[in-house]
Amino acid sequence: MNELPVGRRVAQWRVRRNMTQQQFADRLGKSKSWVDKVERGVRRLERVSNLREIAETLRIDVEVLLPARPVRADPIGAGVEEIRSALARYHLRGSTQPSIVDELRARLDHAEQSYRHARYATLLALLPGLLDAARETQAARPGRATDALLVSVYGLTALLLVKVDQGELAWLAADRGMAVALATNDAQLAGVATVSLSQALQSRGRRRSALEAALVAAERIEESRDGGSSPAVSSLRGTLLLQAAFAAAGGGDARGATRSLDQAARIAQHDGPSGGPAGGDTGGWGFGGGGSSGGWGFGRAAVEAARVVAEAALGDVAAATVRHERLVATDKWRWLPPEHRAAYLLDVARAYAHVGDMLRAGRTLLEAERTAHGEVHDRPATRKLVAVTWRSADAPAGLAHLAATLRVT
Repeated sequence: MNELPVGRRVAQWRVRRNMTQQQFADRLGKSKSWVDKVERGVRRLERVSNLREIAETLRIDVEVLLPARPVRADPIGAGVEEIRSALARYHLRGSTQPSIVDELRARLDHAEQSYRHARYATLLALLPGLLDAARETQAARPGRATDALLVSVYGLTALLLVKVDQGELAWLAADRGMAVALATNDAQLAGVATVSLSQALQSRGRRRSALEAALVAAERIEESRDGGSSPAVSSLRGTLLLQAAFAAAGGGDARGATRSLDQAARIAQHDGPSGGPAGGDTGGWGFGGGGSSGGWGFGRAAVEAARVVAEAALGDVAAATVRHERLVATDKWRWLPPEHRAAYLLDVARAYAHVGDMLRAGRTLLEAERTAHGEVHDRPATRKLVAVTWRSADAPAGLAHLAATLRVT
């Protein structure tokens, strides 16, 4: 029975309870035609309340009606321990291979793509070896190129650890990246390191420190430009301003959040190309990021998404949801990477849940799952949100399946 569709299970349990379709319909207060369509899979059960009502009438737990999900190993926990071990290795031999820098850059590109698509289990398996290789290469061949690669690997590691709720370990990785960047006296490389540092600090509730770090890094990039700047550097500065806005909004500083968002919007308007994704390329600086997710790509869509998240954090959920509906109706919304869109949708789902709109919260959660599977299935914070949302009678029925998959029913 565990392999059967929901409608077929309803039919089998109805027969077990010795009820005809008419008797079952009468107890539900529905028509016989309604029951027949449900059992044949012609009519979908749209809300959790429908599932619960049927389960109560059949005198079974609602979970019995949901598809059985295979128990899988925990690649996230094992991957975190491997990264912890890699960060604890202090004595590594420098690599003398002549082609190692190009190979390392290719491995980093692959890891960054995994992050963009929220393939966190894959990324957790890649990063320990990448950390070792980056550190070995930088020790053997110190210079601008290897410093930038090492900063990027540390930054990517920190952001992934934030995703899987390992804030202290993320802070350690981000701090090491910052130490490498500061030693170069390169404002732009320090800015790259600050993106992940700001996120790690915010994950531990240190919003004031995150705000100051992001603003200082953005200011130093502006001071170091000497009248000119590439789109990549402008995007990095804009990304830092978005991080500052998130930190300010999280701390209740509406004026600071608005100021940073407005500055970021001016950069996106001025430097973003008109015919495609605005900004977005980290252009030789290795790891970059932006948006509520700490994702990749800066531009007008990222700024508008950040405004939604900031407004929700400051308590103006009504304005945030109106702005959200406008954003997702535009083409520029699709320019954001899958991880960024999914993480943003989770922020919107939390806003809906906060004001008790569990139907929209549930629908937004399901959209996030369709956008980037790992963003929903591999993040502990998402499980908490699903656990709260799916219990509402107004939640969409599909959320019950997600709750069963995540084992939070």
